[in-house]
Amino acid sequence: MSESQTTVTAADPAAKRSVRDLVRAAVSGWLGTALEFMDYQLYSLAAALVFADLFFSAENPAVAVVAAMATYGVGYVARPVGAFFFARLGDKTGRAKVLFYTILLMGLATTLIGVLPTYSQVGILAPILLVLLRIAQGFGAGAEISGAGVMLAEYAPAKRRGIIASLVALGTNCGTLLASGIWAILLIAYSEEEVIEWAWRIPFIASAVIMLFALWVRFNLKETPVFEERDDVVDGRALSKADALQLATETGDVRTLEAMQHKPIKAFIIALMLRFGQAGNSGMIQTYLISYITVVLLLDRSIGVNAVIVSSLVAFITVPLSGWLGDRFGRKRMYMIWAVVALIIIIPTMLMISSGETTQVFVGYVVLHNLAVMSFASLENLTIPEIFGARNRYTYTAMAREIGAIVATGAGPVIAAAWVSAVTGSFMPIIIMLMFFTLCTLIASIWMPEVAGRDLTDPRDAI
Repeated sequence: MSESQTTVTAADPAAKRSVRDLVRAAVSGWLGTALEFMDYQLYSLAAALVFADLFFSAENPAVAVVAAMATYGVGYVARPVGAFFFARLGDKTGRAKVLFYTILLMGLATTLIGVLPTYSQVGILAPILLVLLRIAQGFGAGAEISGAGVMLAEYAPAKRRGIIASLVALGTNCGTLLASGIWAILLIAYSEEEVIEWAWRIPFIASAVIMLFALWVRFNLKETPVFEERDDVVDGRALSKADALQLATETGDVRTLEAMQHKPIKAFIIALMLRFGQAGNSGMIQTYLISYITVVLLLDRSIGVNAVIVSSLVAFITVPLSGWLGDRFGRKRMYMIWAVVALIIIIPTMLMISSGETTQVFVGYVVLHNLAVMSFASLENLTIPEIFGARNRYTYTAMAREIGAIVATGAGPVIAAAWVSAVTGSFMPIIIMLMFFTLCTLIASIWMPEVAGRDLTDPRDAI
């Protein structure tokens, strides 16, 4: 990587946006990501707590749990398709327009889940409709968090990208917290029979309020200054590859000519492996581990939900701290440190959780979730966009994130549910999978160059 790729241009594009514009962009990214993760956490908690009873045959409870987790994974199958469709559009026409469409589709699908008929009412049609809405939800969500990360990276001043882009990760945390809080209230306010009968619908229908607010914020959002500064963007739209190449040849644009000749294979693999650590650990800890606490350890349903709430509150410290440290010491170094820390704490925290003692379950879950998921999430939302060049940043970022998600987050809970069932409740499969996902990120962080402070108008990849 040349020196020109590691330093910021003299005129930072972010200087062309006011503080008000930056605040609106930050709130927009935070809201959209919060809605996405609230939607998914609502479903993951519902899948772990009640969906096995509502949408699948009750003849075999263990099979019903696996089926509920599989339906959770279906949403991740649609995400790469939605990511490719919307992210390509975002690289051609801008980030702001696309992020309006994604949040609309995602929010509508989630709201409609709240009015679905159950298995006892319509039989096999119930899980079919649930799967269709999960596909629609995933299609819209596929480009949402990637777009929010790209948008904030391209809005923020170069030396403050880490702390500002961490707001995207805080959005994931806020969404998780809100969904978990709603479920905790439901479990306290209503009996288990009432929750299963009708109260589970409340959070899905109520999510429409956040969707409408997010749409209002995004309606007048300005395009990112980096997109507008791109040499291949004319009148708000990117030139085709042939036209961009012709323009670069005529103007002697060496950076664009180099970018056109370079294939992003190494950059994409590194981004994918970075994603494995956060996405894989998230699927295991935020989805399957809640089911494990309830179904395998036979603890009260509220314990897992309350543990998620406490952990999400702690993450209000973890996330901005990780972002600030990424600005202070660089993305590469902090990725390596967090990965090593996560590897060290996996076994002791899982021993605490599997003890079944309430205090140990809480402490183990909070430590594991924050150090093996949220620390990575803070760095990931900025680091992956920084790895890629300006022309295809949104597309490659979204595809790396979503392919990683479908492999790790979508498959992880399903494999864990089957594996733990096969070995009669042992938590060793969970430990093995968490270590595998974390090692992927550690290897990628050693392999990658430092990307902090890159000129994001550069069409070349960092690698």
